[in-house]
Amino acid sequence: MYKTDLEIAQEATMMKIDEIAKKAGIPVEDIEYYGNYKAKVSLDVLKERKNEEDGKLILVTAINPTKAGEGKSTTTVGLVDAFQKIGKNAMVALREPSLGPVFGLKGGAAGGGYAQVVPMEDINLHFTGDMHAITTCNNLISACLDNHIHQGNVLNIDKDRVVFKRVLDMNDRVLRQVEVGLGPKANGVERKDGFNITVASEVMAVLCLADSLMDLKEKLGNMLVAYNMDGEAVYVKDLEIAGALAMVMKDAIKPNLVQTIENNPVLIHGGPFANIAHGCNSVLATKTCLKLADYVITEAGFGADLGAEKFLDIKCRKANLKPNAVVIVATIRALKQHGNIAYEDLQKENVDAMLEGCCNLKKHIETIQAFGLPYVVAINEFATDTKEEVEALQDWCKTHGHPMALSQVWAKGGAGAVDLAEILVDLVEMENNYKPLYEVEDTIENKILTIAQTCYGAKDVAYSEEAKEQIALFEKNGWDNLPICMAKVPTSLTDDAKICGAPKDFTITIRELRPSLGAGFIVALTGSVMTMPGLPKVPAANRMDIDEEGNIVGLF
Repeated sequence: MYKTDLEIAQEATMMKIDEIAKKAGIPVEDIEYYGNYKAKVSLDVLKERKNEEDGKLILVTAINPTKAGEGKSTTTVGLVDAFQKIGKNAMVALREPSLGPVFGLKGGAAGGGYAQVVPMEDINLHFTGDMHAITTCNNLISACLDNHIHQGNVLNIDKDRVVFKRVLDMNDRVLRQVEVGLGPKANGVERKDGFNITVASEVMAVLCLADSLMDLKEKLGNMLVAYNMDGEAVYVKDLEIAGALAMVMKDAIKPNLVQTIENNPVLIHGGPFANIAHGCNSVLATKTCLKLADYVITEAGFGADLGAEKFLDIKCRKANLKPNAVVIVATIRALKQHGNIAYEDLQKENVDAMLEGCCNLKKHIETIQAFGLPYVVAINEFATDTKEEVEALQDWCKTHGHPMALSQVWAKGGAGAVDLAEILVDLVEMENNYKPLYEVEDTIENKILTIAQTCYGAKDVAYSEEAKEQIALFEKNGWDNLPICMAKVPTSLTDDAKICGAPKDFTITIRELRPSLGAGFIVALTGSVMTMPGLPKVPAANRMDIDEEGNIVGLF
């Protein structure tokens, strides 16, 4: 009987956070304690090292995720332990988990098995309060906006063209569309509104792309909130609250220091979803790691069609980061599902179905190649994988000339990825031709078509009438010269969640575009993707409990 992730995490022997700071090369005076095992890291650490050479940056991505799971975060965490085992100075930069998936279906984002970040319960629950700060910051904007309309509306805001939504860090489908201001006049002006999940908030994107507190304040001020009666844009700065918002975020902007089960340093900071936001941890955390370590491993949410594309087209472009190599995680179970095997049959050996599903892995490899980066395939091993299946996948990689290593970090921790780490030590020294897929000066339609054809394998892109009108408006306002942040289902290369494998000659449908002017990109919503998820029929919360001594059970 295997131990749960929670049981393994609870048995871990953690070092005090000041010892982890020393191990990372962070002066103790530059950390702010959140108990014994968590700390905020001062932005001075990055400022004081700004002229020092950066380490090597390694991105971990994956094939399209399935219910079977790919273990991307687990591989990322295991890799930093593996680098340390071969005598290399390494750190990992991760995103913070959202409470929505924690209590819903997907789970947390702190790794798994013996490749985890601890204290696991804290990280997956309230951690250091960053999510609450983002939620408060976002909802302060909404409160001030509605108050401005109620108190005389000097900005002449059109209440029917408010584009900024409230947020909650929870999967709560009933809040997707709401009406506010109902009842007596004192309750405010009646209008239609809605909620996004906190990790889809533009405030989250701004936090993750800011490089200082003042930059954060400026970006918050540039966020679009509404249009006035003349059709002109109204920004946060017009409400004169940017300073208050930055004040709310003064601690949240600092990266969080924790550790792996093997006591290696980790920075966790920011957590935008990759299916609806840009899916990468903060620029500040990544850049801080690059000044502290020779090798920095980071991840981007979901498959290479979403997280990796946004990491390489948005984050690296905006932060002037130079990635050195990419790890593409694949599992035999997921490949069998991409080979059209039903979820309940995935534990049965089926080499033919797995090889058929390799078309999905092939497409993601092509995506990384399109960016001009060296890569390695990490076969994330599960206990149900058979020898024949593992050997067949290894042979497929060798036959097609793809570097590959077996990853056993779930069961063995860092020792299970030593071969992978050694391959990466050589890969990151290779000259690469990294370049974003498109120029931001290109048209919105051409940028979206480039992503759809290169990363998804689509033939064409179709636009709703609303989306066409929005493109015309963005061009009129000069907002078209921005990167594109695609909002798409993560389980498929298409905009239909049920289609596995690597289909061809399909059309991606853009139903709506949203300008994220503070973050500096345009969100293109495809198909039926939701910015406020819902809970499954039996939420993960149903399995969770706590006893009178504070011991938690059921948290993965």
